[in-house]
Amino acid sequence: MSNAILYRMAAGFPGAISRQAANSTVEPVQLSSSAPFSAYGLPGTIDSSSQLFRPIASGDTAVFGFIVRPFPSSNQSTSDGIGTATPPQNGGMGDCLRRGYISVKLAGGTAAKDGTVYVRTAVGSSGKAIGDVEAGVSDTSNCIALSGNTYFTGPADANGYVEVAFNI
Repeated sequence: MSNAILYRMAAGFPGAISRQAANSTVEPVQLSSSAPFSAYGLPGTIDSSSQLFRPIASGDTAVFGFIVRPFPSSNQSTSDGIGTATPPQNGGMGDCLRRGYISVKLAGGTAAKDGTVYVRTAVGSSGKAIGDVEAGVSDTSNCIALSGNTYFTGPADANGYVEVAFNI
C-alpha cells in the first residue's frame, strides 16, 4: 500500500509548533481561569492586573505569544475530534510560544507568503470573534497588525490552517 500527497500537505493543527528544529522559544505560563482560551493556536497577552496569560480581549494592543498545543495532548475530551484539543480551563499551567513557527486557524482573508498577520481586538461589521487571526484586513480600526518580524509563511491549507512565523 502506498500513500501519495496529490496537492499539498496540511499546515498542521492549530497550536502545533510547526518547525521544531527552528529553535522555538516556548515559555510556561499561568493561565487565567476567568478568561480561558477556547482553542489552541490563539494569540494571548499577559493581563495587567492578574499577571496571568489570557486570550486577546477588546482594546488589547499587543500580543505576548500564542497558546501552544501540547503533544501528546493529555487533556483531550471525548468531544474533541482527531487533531483538536480543548485547552485547560482550570487556570493551570500552559505553554506560550514567544518565538518560532506555529500553525493557526485563519479566520478571514487570504494569507500569502510574507503577508501581514492581524489579530482582531474588537468586533467590527464583519462579525469575526475577538482574538481571531486574519490576513489582508481592511478593517484596521478593529484589528492590530503584528510586527516584530511576524508574518505568514504561505497560504492556508484546505482546512483554513496556516503557518505563522512569530518574532522570527
